[in-house]
Amino acid sequence: VLLVLWIFGRSLSLHSTAAALIGLTILLVTGVLEWDDVVREYEAWNTLVWFSALVMMAGFLNQLGFIPWLSGTVGGWMSGWSWIAGFIGLCLFYFYSHYLFASSTAHVSSMYAPFLAVSITIGTPPLLAALTLGFFSNLYAATTHYGTGPAPILFGGGYVDLRTWWKLGALMSLVYIAIWLGLGGLWWKILGYW
Repeated sequence: VLLVLWIFGRSLSLHSTAAALIGLTILLVTGVLEWDDVVREYEAWNTLVWFSALVMMAGFLNQLGFIPWLSGTVGGWMSGWSWIAGFIGLCLFYFYSHYLFASSTAHVSSMYAPFLAVSITIGTPPLLAALTLGFFSNLYAATTHYGTGPAPILFGGGYVDLRTWWKLGALMSLVYIAIWLGLGGLWWKILGYW
């Protein structure tokens, strides 16, 4: 039943979350699961709450016009800079804005295209801009315990506390940026990408 609801949910105007709750209800009513079984899976509920709220908020940032306003504002800050300095500033802003997003998909779908457009507008070679923002869209994944799909599950294991996760995420972000913009930028220059 759950698979049918997920497959045909869109044509039935049934959201996938509603289908999942119907499936859970069926499991509870038929006795396959008891409420204690559900409650014991507190990490799954933790993940559900983080993702449902934060992914929804990220979607509304774009719908309400915040992302277009933000990309225009950041682009305005970069006007008058050389394209290299402006592009580095855009990349840093793009990377660290991931702290505001609960998933890479939400971040990329709302910010990649506007930041790519601003990068090209300030004079960044298009291939360099597209590749760098694409790579950064993966590199920022470990900065927070909610930044990608697997992060809450890994965090839920309890092996790394929240403070340590954020501290190491911030430290590793500096390493990633130094490698990809520093050494990577030099290598891409040799390859002729800019």
